[in-house]
Amino acid sequence: MVQEKRRLSVLHPSTTRGPRAPFFLLVSKLQVDAALIVTDQNPDSAVNIIDRKGWPLAQRVGYIEPFHVMALLARARELEAAGRSIIHMEIGEPDFTTPEPVRVAGARAIEQGETFYTPALGLPALRQAISAHYRSRYGLAVAPERIIVTPGASGALLLATAALVNPGDEVLLADPGYPANRHFVRLMGGVPVGIAVGPDSNYQLRREHLQQYWGTHTKAALVATPSNPTGTLIEPDELRAMAKFAAARGGALIVDEIYHGLVYEGAAQTALALRDDVFVINSFSKYFNMTGWRLGWLVAPGCYFDAIDRIAQNVFLAASTPAQYAALAAFEPETLAVLDARRDEFRARRDFLLPALRSLGFGVPQNPQGAFYIYANSKALAPDSFVFANELLEQAGVAITPGIDFGAHAAGEHVRFAYTRPTEVLREGISRIGRFLGGQR
Repeated sequence: MVQEKRRLSVLHPSTTRGPRAPFFLLVSKLQVDAALIVTDQNPDSAVNIIDRKGWPLAQRVGYIEPFHVMALLARARELEAAGRSIIHMEIGEPDFTTPEPVRVAGARAIEQGETFYTPALGLPALRQAISAHYRSRYGLAVAPERIIVTPGASGALLLATAALVNPGDEVLLADPGYPANRHFVRLMGGVPVGIAVGPDSNYQLRREHLQQYWGTHTKAALVATPSNPTGTLIEPDELRAMAKFAAARGGALIVDEIYHGLVYEGAAQTALALRDDVFVINSFSKYFNMTGWRLGWLVAPGCYFDAIDRIAQNVFLAASTPAQYAALAAFEPETLAVLDARRDEFRARRDFLLPALRSLGFGVPQNPQGAFYIYANSKALAPDSFVFANELLEQAGVAITPGIDFGAHAAGEHVRFAYTRPTEVLREGISRIGRFLGGQR
């Protein structure tokens, strides 16, 4: 055994390269400064972390990376506190407040004493309301019994992975993709397998990816449509083919649909309309503008109900009761009218920002179809997107997210822009970026 005190990021010795590889372990400077990293000479062994005070830390902690953008956000707040003006295009949170009918319903629930536990699977009335939403929005009958209300979409992902993934099981993921997905797989002892995707597949996994990379230890594939960070969609026929392929091999397809209300050309079809054996995750955070309420839901195949109920009882017991009562108002016509108007505003922001970024030299080969992100290639403008994002913040006062937050594939060549600010603010951000780039040439 070799014990070292390291102050720089370390790469797990079992890291492999190529289009199909377990996501690398990158221990942040903060983690390394607080611990001894004990690596075995055997390249297949995991990293052990031992606290300097002698307390052991679980191996899984070493696999959990921080959101690098949070350090950028903290620095941006420091600059603002010092009097600097910062344009925020880094965080994936709508700038709109929760619609008034939802806020009123939440306050009313608290005033009326609705502060006790609900059933672990959620408030029956809310499960009914979500079922009715599928009927009105998609023309689809989804039984309320299949719907599990969770503390945010993260709670739904936790339940799905806990129900499916055994230690050593692999889950196929798109790289780039939302970083927490691979970490949930790791928490269950599974192996997240990142598959490099790019413009040729609309930055999404496709059936041919599953055919090529599904192995003897693969248990599931996890996709997002629309996706974070690219905002691209998976066509219904492709989703159906992937779900059929996974089921034929005794696995499952997990579909993240948390941005479904924010689609700008046409309408996204839920995977639930394609097959009954998929796991679908959704949230009240993005389209419904309820990020701080921490509420989401999972729709699961019927054979998993009992297992998921038991997991939920033991992991978080139930989602917030006031939040669940508030969410009942999210489906009222008055609320939906507000939300759809806000979706139109997001579309207008995208339509401004996309050509503006291209005119500055950023490469965006695929138009984002939903969500509120643009994933841009910055290679022609800077050799390292992480350095670029930090310099842009310090020198131009514009905060964006470096590609390293979304995986390993071409991460140093990409940045993500969130159009979660009014168009006039985005316009100022573009002006600052233009001046910054002009000063570097």
